[in-house]
Amino acid sequence: MGRIGNKFEELRGKNEKALIVYLTAGDPSLDRTKELIFGLEKAGVDILEIGVPFSDPTADGPVIQAASQRALMTGTTLENVLNMVAEIRQTSQIPIVLFGYFNPIFAYGVDKFADAAKKAGVDGVLVVDLPPEEAGELRVFSDAAGIDFISLVAPTTDRDRLKIILRRATGFLYYISITGVTGSAAPKIEDIAREVSKIRKLTKMPIAVGFGISSPTQAKEIGTLADGVVIGSAVVKLIDENRNSSDLVKIVSDYTNEIKTVLHQTF
Repeated sequence: MGRIGNKFEELRGKNEKALIVYLTAGDPSLDRTKELIFGLEKAGVDILEIGVPFSDPTADGPVIQAASQRALMTGTTLENVLNMVAEIRQTSQIPIVLFGYFNPIFAYGVDKFADAAKKAGVDGVLVVDLPPEEAGELRVFSDAAGIDFISLVAPTTDRDRLKIILRRATGFLYYISITGVTGSAAPKIEDIAREVSKIRKLTKMPIAVGFGISSPTQAKEIGTLADGVVIGSAVVKLIDENRNSSDLVKIVSDYTNEIKTVLHQTF
């Protein structure tokens, strides 16, 4: 079992839910991203999703799209991100998932990527444009490297499709709480409760819920239903709003710590 599985097992033993935070690598800079990651870890974040910037992030809403463009403008590349993860691994064992699209991985070289990601200390990958039918080109290498392939489940995923996804799912399931792009709408708790219940009948794998979650109240409600909560656009927006502040790390850390605090209260 890798860092991701160990983290969920550890949290389950403590009756806690995972706080998973997304941030775009290179926004506002890779050095600042690294500072933010260490701050988030101290604030209680359990798992990090590090977004690899891409020029056509079709699954992302305007907040993350803009962050991706800013990161590309600073020269952030997949190789830069892998080097940053390797630097983080010198002092931290926080589980890290690379979040992104297949094009940068394909351009880098799929086998080369899997090897470099393993050596850097990446624990999982979430490639939003690789459905199960097309994931084999990457998974033949990433699975062999022991890197979890995080699978997405949407409100529109029917039972038969869910069974296909679950056959090879590893790490945790990422349940998309709304139809649409990231940060585009607020999720409805009754819909999440219904769909997570359906998934629970078919698997014991940890379920994390993301898309549209921004407030402690939302996180607490969803934490009663899922094993983890993913905060993305809200953090990216906060980073952008305070990019020139000397208190950037503190502001973002305080926000995520507030979310983590309410997740302690979900049992």
